[in-house]
Amino acid sequence: MSLLGIDLGTTGCKAGVFALDGACLASAYRGYEMVHPRPGWAELDSAEVWRRTRSAIAEVAAKSAADPVTALSVSAFGEAFVPVTRDRELLDRSILCVDDRGRGHVDRLEADFGADRFLRINPNRPGTHFSLPKLLWLREHRPEVWERADLFLLWSDLVAFLLGGEPVTNNSHANRTLLFDLGRNDWSDELLAWSGIPRGRLGRVVPGGTPIGAVSDAMAADLGLPRGVVIVAGGHDQCCNALGCGGIAPGTTICGIGSFECLTPVFRRPSDPSALFAEGLNLEHHVLADLFVAFLYNPSGLLVKWFRETFAADSAAPAGGDMFAVLDAEMPDGPTGLLVLPHFETPVSPRRIEGTSGVIAGLRTSTRRGEILKAIVEGTALYFVESLGILARLGIPTRELVASGGGAKSDRGLQIRADVFGVPVVRPSIVEAGTLGAAMLAGMATGALGGPAEAAELFVRRDRVFEPDPARHAAYCARHGQYGRLVPAVKSVFQPPGHA
Repeated sequence: MSLLGIDLGTTGCKAGVFALDGACLASAYRGYEMVHPRPGWAELDSAEVWRRTRSAIAEVAAKSAADPVTALSVSAFGEAFVPVTRDRELLDRSILCVDDRGRGHVDRLEADFGADRFLRINPNRPGTHFSLPKLLWLREHRPEVWERADLFLLWSDLVAFLLGGEPVTNNSHANRTLLFDLGRNDWSDELLAWSGIPRGRLGRVVPGGTPIGAVSDAMAADLGLPRGVVIVAGGHDQCCNALGCGGIAPGTTICGIGSFECLTPVFRRPSDPSALFAEGLNLEHHVLADLFVAFLYNPSGLLVKWFRETFAADSAAPAGGDMFAVLDAEMPDGPTGLLVLPHFETPVSPRRIEGTSGVIAGLRTSTRRGEILKAIVEGTALYFVESLGILARLGIPTRELVASGGGAKSDRGLQIRADVFGVPVVRPSIVEAGTLGAAMLAGMATGALGGPAEAAELFVRRDRVFEPDPARHAAYCARHGQYGRLVPAVKSVFQPPGHA
């Protein structure tokens, strides 16, 4: 028997089949593009994402037929939902977290509840990147879709539902909607009443790791899966990613490097989370019982993708090679003379910063593209330095980072992070930890794996540790002082007059 993990990201989906000893039997990837109908809008074609996901599943099912899949689970990016009927008809595109629609609803929510009252219910600072403002925008501007929709499901639960599972929302994802009561581990009656969104349209809340049905016979035949494959509720991608990196106990911090780069510390629920909230940090269920996480993130992968499409669109990778590896090799050895402010999208974590912009400072006619790429990686790492200090003050120190995602394949990228942060960065043998974590969750839920400790021992192995260089770390500490001065300088240029 084997386990199937599915991981949906902002720009592509992955599927992986794993034997019970942790060996990867098959993997597949399918990419897709964001759609920008208007400035400030960012969507995914829901039907296209589902087609690509089915294609990836079918590929790994065919490659692993000798060791058939018995259970699966799904990891996915947060916040974005899809309106769907109970007959499993997709009704509209999916609005992404970087989309800025719904600002008026956020302002109204904050005015009606106040920060302290809201945080006692849902431990997130309201913003347009969450689901609720987009749901209310949809009701106002696309009433025909709103009326037809029986359910609004986030992507991990949507894929499980389309495969044949029960329509639910896992608790790690429910927290990303702004409609969840963390203390009750259920939808908030107060927030549902305020929003006018019926509870029944959101799906029953379940913990990650809950069996929620089986793949339908028709879908199994279409995808080449065995009949009766158990579907297990998955979770927010960063939580599944943490599990796939061995984040099964307090004290582990994961650095997931995909379209978004996200630091995810794992800890017990604090007795008084107000200090966490005061620093702009959130609190969310892990996919493992009695553990919680917080998220600190920026769109580093999207910036690297933008760099390649802008500066290397006409460059061809060597036969069978990777263009990103070619670009990595062009990076200079030491710290660059450039300073990048990675605010190409409005920063929202740990604090939303309005009226800013992406900046590449220090350019000369002698600047080469490898230096620009390295400066982008440096800038996205410098973004997190203050946050690591915040975590340390809160009693959540970072002794090392475990890296995962496509960006973890870059030796140079991980060395830059080790040098900037001043702590070792560990690369596990399997860096696509979202699919691995989802597969581990499926195995634990069905009894194929005994529990988190056994699953981590079998599935999570270290490949390499990148140690920080003291001289480079000292240089980056000085660079962070410059970085801190750049933020207010840019705001003074780009923020409208009269705004604080």
